[in-house]
Amino acid sequence: MRVEINGIIKEFNSPTRIIDMFDNKNYDYFAAKVNNRLRELNYIVSNDCKIDLLDLTDDSVTKIYQATLRYVIVMAAKNLYPKGRICFNYSVSRSIFASMSNIGHAFLQEDLEKLSIEIHKIISANHPINRYSLTKAEAIEYYRSIGQMDKVKVLKYRPEDTVHCYECNGYKNYMFGYMLPSTGFLKSFSLRLYTPGFLISYPRSECGGKVPEFKDEKVFRTVLKEANLWANTSRAGSISQMNEIIESGNALEFINICEAKHNRQFTELGNKIESNINNIKLICVAGPSSSGKTTFTNRLRIELKSRGIEPVMISMDNFYKSLQETPLDEYGNPDFESIEALDLRLFDKTIFNLIQGEEVKLPIYDFTTKSRSFTEPIKIKPHQPIMVEGIHGLNDLIATSIGEEYKFKIYIAPMAQYNIDDHNPISLSDIRLIRRMVRDHNFRGTGCEKTLKMWSSVRRGEFKWIYPYQNNADYVFNSELSYELCVMKKHAIPLLEAVNTDSPYYIAANRLVKFLKYFEDINDKWIPCNSLLREFIGDSIFYTEDKK
Repeated sequence: MRVEINGIIKEFNSPTRIIDMFDNKNYDYFAAKVNNRLRELNYIVSNDCKIDLLDLTDDSVTKIYQATLRYVIVMAAKNLYPKGRICFNYSVSRSIFASMSNIGHAFLQEDLEKLSIEIHKIISANHPINRYSLTKAEAIEYYRSIGQMDKVKVLKYRPEDTVHCYECNGYKNYMFGYMLPSTGFLKSFSLRLYTPGFLISYPRSECGGKVPEFKDEKVFRTVLKEANLWANTSRAGSISQMNEIIESGNALEFINICEAKHNRQFTELGNKIESNINNIKLICVAGPSSSGKTTFTNRLRIELKSRGIEPVMISMDNFYKSLQETPLDEYGNPDFESIEALDLRLFDKTIFNLIQGEEVKLPIYDFTTKSRSFTEPIKIKPHQPIMVEGIHGLNDLIATSIGEEYKFKIYIAPMAQYNIDDHNPISLSDIRLIRRMVRDHNFRGTGCEKTLKMWSSVRRGEFKWIYPYQNNADYVFNSELSYELCVMKKHAIPLLEAVNTDSPYYIAANRLVKFLKYFEDINDKWIPCNSLLREFIGDSIFYTEDKK
């Protein structure tokens, strides 16, 4: 058997595990691509192939690392609290939040210390983590026997007839993803008490495989707490709960409840702005890609007009510099995510002159020619606010000539707190990626592979230009709609399944397909015409640039 490993040819006489093909004593590699398919290091190679070893700078690897870390944490918790229940959710500062219940008391610092000792004990022992297969019926019966009904319920919706489980020193669990070959690989992570549970920080690919510095984001934390309360109140905190709502014939009511949550936020936001409208001159809307900013600004405009407030809408995208003036990223490509790609001086002058009552020509940026033209002069009325939308809306460098007391800043993003099951949270960035993929296909002529290709660059831009400023927000709008993946699945799955197995983006596409197949379907016709979801699937009542 002839195998090329990281460009080096090796010969093997019999089927061999990947981990036995190279020296990995320093734990430099955590997974591999075998002929472009993501494989665990325990995978047995039996034919000639090309193997690319992957480290923690690869996003697929950090997902495997994170899943294994959650596995070991649950294992440690079960050793300490056999009747306890541990649940995970995505949380602040690129961390995972874990809550412990059924332990007889609140989770305290001494509990975290005990848990940390047990986790490190398991890691130091370097227990092998072995994969084995069960039929779906066998897996359901096993999880029922140990009282993990969250897994029993979600396995009902698994389309495959087999389930891959993992065993480690007598402990068995399934984390809906690949795993590391042994516990000793988990060298880097940190735990932090975070009422009412604790936070888990782990290596991130965008941080070069390092554990990011923790920064408490108080505004963001409050919204996530509210999102968790909402998931419990609406009884839609997991895939199985959502699917049960649909199966019971209550999908339409579920949609209306979720949309009512958005309506309530628009009312709250309208009240805040109206109460201080004599001072507010500039309303800034910002958020990461595919948060629903375009529809949001249109709906906020309607909300304000119903109160006698008529904002002037200006898009930051019209202030891009020419292509020749656009800064380059680390790969030598035009960096349109950078704030330096905007003509900040022109933006500042335009906003300042408008607020001063002057006539101003607004720029119009042509994304095809990468050139700028101007409108006829406009003038705003006294007490008529300007509303701007763009990824840099909360940045301190925006409209510096306008005092902060005259700005009202809004951060928008989908901040869901629902899970596959107790031990497997749903990624917030995956929700936005699926939104963007569907929107790009429907309205921007961009194929699925191109969206997947751009996503890492988009994410780097978000970490650099958006997230550091989210605490500047006066209001955070949670744009998640708990029912949305039940709608998006039929739009996204055909696009993802069309990605060829030899594509460099097949791994990401295949992972999303497996995830989306768990959701029951909701018909598009029931989605309100002013819903933020319409921005991605079409037939929105609002005219947007997507429809040009």
